[in-house]
Amino acid sequence: MEKKDRIQFLTITAMGIALTYVFTAFVNVRLPIAANGGLIHLGNVALFILAMLFGKKTGMIAGGIGMGLFDLLSGWTLWAPFTLIIVGIMGYAVGAICEKHPQYQWKFVAMAVACVIKIVGYYIAEGIIYGNWVAPVASIPGNLVQIGVAAVVVAVVIRPIELAASKIGVHQFA
Repeated sequence: MEKKDRIQFLTITAMGIALTYVFTAFVNVRLPIAANGGLIHLGNVALFILAMLFGKKTGMIAGGIGMGLFDLLSGWTLWAPFTLIIVGIMGYAVGAICEKHPQYQWKFVAMAVACVIKIVGYYIAEGIIYGNWVAPVASIPGNLVQIGVAAVVVAVVIRPIELAASKIGVHQFA
C-alpha cells in the first residue's frame, strides 16, 4: 500500500470510528421490551456503509472500535470487549462479502450474515455476562429490529452514496 493510500485508509477509518460512535450514541432509542434493556441505534447503518464502501478492514476497525467506544463511554463498560469483537466480525464479514460480490443483491446477503453474527455473538456474550443461557433469548427481537432498520436505511442510501464516492475517486481497500 502506498503512503497516500495508507493516509487515506487511516483518515477514512478514523472518520468511520467517529461516525459509528455518533450514530450509535446520538441516534438511538432504548428498548423497554427486553428484561435486560437494549438499544436500537443507527450505528449499524454507518458500519454497513463503511464496510460496503471501504472493505473489510475499515468495516472491522470502524465498527468494532466505534461501537466499543460507545459502550465504554455510556456506562455499558462490561459489554465493550464483546462489542469490539462481535461488531468487528460483523464489519469484516460485510466488507469481505461486498468486496468479493459488489452487486446490489449481495449487500442484503452481507447484512443477513451480520445479523446472524450479532444474534449469536450477543447471545453468547449475554449468557457469559449473566450466567444464564435462557435470558438472552429476550434480546433477539431487539437485535432483529436493529439490523432490520439498518438494512432498510442502507438499502435506500447505498446506491447514491456509491455513485457519489465513485465520482470523487474514493475506492475500497482490500
